[in-house]
Amino acid sequence: MKYGHRIAKLRNDQRLTQEDLAGKVGITRSALSHYENNRREPDYETIQKFADFFQVTIDFLMGRSDDSSHPIDNDVQEFISHLELSDEALMERFVLTIDGRELTPEESRRFIAFIRYERTSK
Repeated sequence: MKYGHRIAKLRNDQRLTQEDLAGKVGITRSALSHYENNRREPDYETIQKFADFFQVTIDFLMGRSDDSSHPIDNDVQEFISHLELSDEALMERFVLTIDGRELTPEESRRFIAFIRYERTSK
C-alpha cells in the first residue's frame, strides 16, 4: 500500500475530512489531496507531522512496514512502569499537565496531598 492510501485510510478511520487533517498538520487541503492520491510525495517534515498526528511510524506511512506502532523509548517506559508521583526526581524530570496547562511544583504537591487525604478518609 502506498503512502497516500495509508494517509487516507488513517484519516478516514478517525472520521476526519481532508480539511480537518490538513489544518491539524499545517498544510492545504489540496496538498493533502495530492498526497492521498499519490500525485505528490510529502517532504520529511510533513511525513513526520502525519506520523506524529496518527501516532504511527514513518516506515508504516511510507509502506516499508506493516507495523504501525511506535516503539516506546526508555524514558517513557521508565515513566509508565514505575510512576510514583511523590518522587521529587520524577516531578523535576517530567512535566505534569491538567487541561493542557503545566502544574507548578506547588500544585503537584497539593494534588498529591489531596489524594492522600481522600484515601485516608474513606
